[in-house]
Amino acid sequence: MPTSTLTEVKISPIDAPLGAIVTDFDATQAIAPEVILQLKQALRDRHILIFKDQKLSDEQLLNFSLYFGALFVPSDETPVLASKPGETPVVIPISNVDGGYTGTGELTFHSDHKWTPTPSSGSLLYALEIPSQGGDTYWLNTNLAYEALDETTKQRIADLQLITYNPFLQNRNAPRPLYRLDKNIPLISPVFPHPLVRTHPESGKKHLYLDAATEVEIVGLEPEEGSKLIEQLRQHLNQPKFYYQHKWSVGDIVYWDNQATLHYRQAFNPNERRVLKRVSLAGSRPF
Repeated sequence: MPTSTLTEVKISPIDAPLGAIVTDFDATQAIAPEVILQLKQALRDRHILIFKDQKLSDEQLLNFSLYFGALFVPSDETPVLASKPGETPVVIPISNVDGGYTGTGELTFHSDHKWTPTPSSGSLLYALEIPSQGGDTYWLNTNLAYEALDETTKQRIADLQLITYNPFLQNRNAPRPLYRLDKNIPLISPVFPHPLVRTHPESGKKHLYLDAATEVEIVGLEPEEGSKLIEQLRQHLNQPKFYYQHKWSVGDIVYWDNQATLHYRQAFNPNERRVLKRVSLAGSRPF
């Protein structure tokens, strides 16, 4: 049990399109309400928080995460990473060893759980073992990406709804389409349209709510028009001026706002170990 309460915290914005570093902080301690508020406000403004030099058990990571919200719990109809019928682990090993998930390859820019009715609000990822090279994670500021669009495009996409298809219900070995062009293929899961331009529930800012490579479809547009628009927006997203590259250190916890960012992982040497733990927090219906 924590023996003391943390009453002060140092939060330093980094020189990047998003992100702040939290130092002089021990996530195993009880945390005073004013510090939790500071952290939540910093997350709202900077979109990701980087806690350095932490040493936590799974239980301590979970307890720390719960200061920021309830746990994300998907339904059986909308499986996510690590889902098994009837349960999804609350602390998920993101690793290439010991039954972990996501392997060693590149993971394209995405936000988690977009294909569910209430995608997660955020996640905390805690680094235990890091390879000597590669495996960096990039986070992209989707508000900056939206604001950088021309006014004509902003007006065109203002009221569009986007369906993101569940990648965990697709054949892993089949090529993954970037847009649903053939509507004759029967759906294998429920679908949940969300705004292509999402309003953040706390800041009120607008965000381009689109992954880089997941199969999608714009409601009400013909496939040719919809796929061209999505390709244009994805090319726009793929710009270094929108993102921050995080080189992991053992003991890092990165807490990101899943409503305001995309994240990407570099590939790394499969002969080296990369072991992290993730907790995801519940979100609300996008609007």
